[in-house]
Amino acid sequence: MLEACILIKVIPTRVEEILTSIWKFNEIKKAYIVYGRWDIVAFIEISDYKRLKTLTSEINSINGVRSTETLASP
Repeated sequence: MLEACILIKVIPTRVEEILTSIWKFNEIKKAYIVYGRWDIVAFIEISDYKRLKTLTSEINSINGVRSTETLASP
């Protein structure tokens, strides 16, 4: 089992909507709005790197997400 943190940059007017959208993923354990370089931080527990890559791609495909950065810990 991997733990990871996904830092998410979004269109500012959509931050609450996107936060709600990412809660649909079962792997999300915590997610918060933050201020600064990133708009949302999500903490996840995930089975493997392959699924992590897929999840990150799915989050990036949400309308209004500008970019993500993922920090994984084995």
